[in-house]
Amino acid sequence: MLAAFTKGYTAKEEAAVKPKRFMLTESKKDKRIDVTIDGKPFISYIYPDAVKKPVIYPIRTAKGNLITRGWPLEPRAGERVDHPHHVGLWFNYGDVNGYDFWNNSNDVGSHKGPFGTIRHQSVHKITNGDDKALLEVSAEWQKPDGTAMIKETTRFIFSDAHESRIIDRVTTLTALQEDVLFKDNKEGLIAIRVARELEHPSEKPEVFTDASGKATAVPKMNNEGVTGHYTSSEGKTGDDVWGTRANWVNLAGKIKDEAVSVVLMDHPKNIGYPAYWHARGYGLFAANNLGQHAMSNGQEVLNFKLEAGKSVTFQHRVIIHAGGSLTSEQVNTEFQKYTNGQ
Repeated sequence: MLAAFTKGYTAKEEAAVKPKRFMLTESKKDKRIDVTIDGKPFISYIYPDAVKKPVIYPIRTAKGNLITRGWPLEPRAGERVDHPHHVGLWFNYGDVNGYDFWNNSNDVGSHKGPFGTIRHQSVHKITNGDDKALLEVSAEWQKPDGTAMIKETTRFIFSDAHESRIIDRVTTLTALQEDVLFKDNKEGLIAIRVARELEHPSEKPEVFTDASGKATAVPKMNNEGVTGHYTSSEGKTGDDVWGTRANWVNLAGKIKDEAVSVVLMDHPKNIGYPAYWHARGYGLFAANNLGQHAMSNGQEVLNFKLEAGKSVTFQHRVIIHAGGSLTSEQVNTEFQKYTNGQ
């Protein structure tokens, strides 16, 4: 009788039933896909209607510390309450055939639009694994009346190496019924809104969330625990990174005494490489491959046009490193691995 409950498994059968290190769990009801590594939360891919685009939110270090701002979805005490369209890690643009995809949210403030919305359509592939995991999804870039302008297919590859967690994003945009003009605009293309701890210290008065999550005016900012600092591949630092080109930018700081680096990398195959950087001290961290005129004080013009039926692909990598800040030499080594297909 006991033997019936103690069936032996071959090595192949054990491998089939054993959970992989990287596991993706989909909840259509909650409009999210959660990614765990060794059973610990890493990121979630979410597409709530209120956000107006699919985003990766939240993002955690290997120790579980959050590198993304919580507001407006999950406010935390001491956070800024500006730019409600800055949520997690996202990909969109400020002027696509005259439609503003960047500034769209449930509270557009002074932004006039007209606004475009990116709607998640379907999950094409989920692959769990011990070394990495794959998520492939599709979305539509829609006009205000719901007409699809662009089909988006995005492949996310999640991996890790030592103290680093890595997100590779490969996005293909296909123009549908009409040509699509990405007019030069500073607001794009791939961006992260980081936690308060990774902002640059500032003395300016601002509005922040209090302990109960309510917006509160603060005449002078408390910079305790605010340690962020940008460094680019070209040696630019701090606020000087904004409006310059670079292969990568490293945002280093501490979260709860954990030294971290958040690195965003461009790829040589991208149009507009090396990207201009729309990186602000208040926590917006973005690489813009398409904003030449706006980012170069009018010295350059791109105005990228995607003809109907044609496609363009963008590749970017995000590294979340814990246990110490990465040096520029170390990031350069990681960039070479990335460009070599590793």
